[in-house]
Amino acid sequence: MDILISGLLLGGTYVLIALGLNLQYGVARIMNLANGEMLVLGALASFWMFVSSAVSPLLTLILVIPLAFIGNWLIYRLLLIPLVRRARHQGQLEVDSILATFGMSFVLVGIMVALHGEYFTYSFLARPITILQSTVALNRLVAFGFAVLIGALLVLWLNYSRAGMAVRAVAVDPASARLVGINVEKISALAFAVGGSVAAVAGVLISTFITLDASVGVIFTMKALIIIIMGGVGDVRGAIVAALILGLVETLVATLIDPGLTLASAYLIFLLVLLFKPQGLFGRAQT
Repeated sequence: MDILISGLLLGGTYVLIALGLNLQYGVARIMNLANGEMLVLGALASFWMFVSSAVSPLLTLILVIPLAFIGNWLIYRLLLIPLVRRARHQGQLEVDSILATFGMSFVLVGIMVALHGEYFTYSFLARPITILQSTVALNRLVAFGFAVLIGALLVLWLNYSRAGMAVRAVAVDPASARLVGINVEKISALAFAVGGSVAAVAGVLISTFITLDASVGVIFTMKALIIIIMGGVGDVRGAIVAALILGLVETLVATLIDPGLTLASAYLIFLLVLLFKPQGLFGRAQT
């Protein structure tokens, strides 16, 4: 029971990591390899605010969300729009965006190392609480609760708001979306900015119970890619289920085998999905 609850709590936080990248790739068609660095930036902001001014990480979200939105919107408009406009086909855009965001990840890591080149962690609600006869840390439970809340708000926005429906239309078929008057560039920039904000929020929540450093972003990017591929690109339902599975597997391996093998278990899941279910959990094989 301890493994099940801890795995679900971890997986619930992973949902935010995947949903952010899913928006950026599924809508804007940008495979953002700097997604993990956005997460670490959010975590670093939370650390600074807590250590310097004793501001709760949950209040830090009020500052991090708009700043991350503006920053990612500017990145899309200034760096990625030229790549979108010159790309002759989807394959070229994917290659160009991978190279551009890969380089951007190094820039962001360099900036963070210059600002704070050490491991960072802080103690926030680090006390035990009992759930169903299992003991978990309160900070993990709070992070899970906020992840569920923000994920639910994102799903509601995508399904019931005008902007959200435009985002879904662009994700399905950009060419058809243009025919009904949707500004594809504007909606893609919106999706990219929202995706980056979600990643930064995940960073704030994860920082409350995990020790991080400037170079750890690549690990979270890899985990987000595993979740997206397992769940299916653009499939929110699949991303949620895949994130929970990854959280459970990592917790199982860390508890019963060796904590050092959690990353190896994630790679193993990645390979198995590519071999046996490349279309995603709920997708159908191509015939």
